[in-house]
Amino acid sequence: MIALLAGKLAHKSPDFIILDVGGVGYRVQIPFSTYYALPDAGGVVTLNIYTHVKEDAINLYGFRTMAEKEMFQLLISVSGVGPKLGNGILSNIEAENLSDALIRGDLARLSAIPGIGKKTAERLVLELREKVKKMGPFSIREDAPPSPGRQDIRDDVVSALVNLGYKEAVVQKALEAIDIPADASVESILKQALKKLMK
Repeated sequence: MIALLAGKLAHKSPDFIILDVGGVGYRVQIPFSTYYALPDAGGVVTLNIYTHVKEDAINLYGFRTMAEKEMFQLLISVSGVGPKLGNGILSNIEAENLSDALIRGDLARLSAIPGIGKKTAERLVLELREKVKKMGPFSIREDAPPSPGRQDIRDDVVSALVNLGYKEAVVQKALEAIDIPADASVESILKQALKKLMK
């Protein structure tokens, strides 16, 4: 089982990266929280990896910190929460904020995440509240530097949010309500769009 990968960032997008490790490219799915902290393509990256094996596929999920990976593993231990949804949850809410929401039993905050209804939110709180309390503090992540290409950036944001379960029309409406400067980064637009969508 692959538990850690270190290599050159060959491709970077909001929902997955390709990591060049000794000439072999690994496709690794990531949450936005990890994406925000990545360097530009060509930079060196080390990710904690969760390997998910299915009958017809092996999927890799990458996380910048071990605490984030542990939170992901806790999420997918809950009945009805698979790796795709677990990844989507961490894309909608930072691990430290998710920890707070679970401890406080904030069902409204959890239910606002696509794919999480009231019953799943209740199950998450019931099963994870005590486990999350035992976890250590989460590291604070800095945003990655801005990258060029305004329309490409907008397209990346739309694609990433649609993949998370938001309707494209709703995403486009949220983006129209945001002032996007010419030098805006995918990271900053994603954060602003998610704030609009989570209201």
